[in-house]
Amino acid sequence: MTTQRVLFLCTGNSARSVLAEATLRAWAGHRFEVFSAGSQPTGEVNPFALAQLQAEGIATAGLRSKSWDEFADGAPMDLVITVCDAAAAEACPVVFGDFVRAHWGLPDPAAVDGSAEDKAAAFAQAHAIVKARLLALLALPAATWSDRGPLKDALDRIGFVQPGDGQA
Repeated sequence: MTTQRVLFLCTGNSARSVLAEATLRAWAGHRFEVFSAGSQPTGEVNPFALAQLQAEGIATAGLRSKSWDEFADGAPMDLVITVCDAAAAEACPVVFGDFVRAHWGLPDPAAVDGSAEDKAAAFAQAHAIVKARLLALLALPAATWSDRGPLKDALDRIGFVQPGDGQA
């Protein structure tokens, strides 16, 4: 399998997309060139996202909240995955281009109110979902990547994977 260019896209690029970017890069950086961005970046990575990644031994150096505009003129992406929560009426960015699109919606842990412990728990839960989905992504047979139709179907199914589903 050739190296795949993957962009995780959300609105603020401060939590979910950053968790996905850093985790996939840590787990399979040789198979994927991984990025994240937002349609309306907050300008900083949420400190709870950084703490969650650091607690799991995942590198955080160089992570930053950035606009998808940074990728408009660069090398084309192979895969763009949105991670915003349409179920909560959160506006997901719409992107156009010659790449495979998938939606892996999950609740925004940065939107959780409450104590620091409540917020940390929300980020741990979001990261658990991200990790389950990334494990399913990494488990896709190499042949799946050569046919866009089956790849899109597989990626769409992965968008419903939850921790403990036995997918991996």
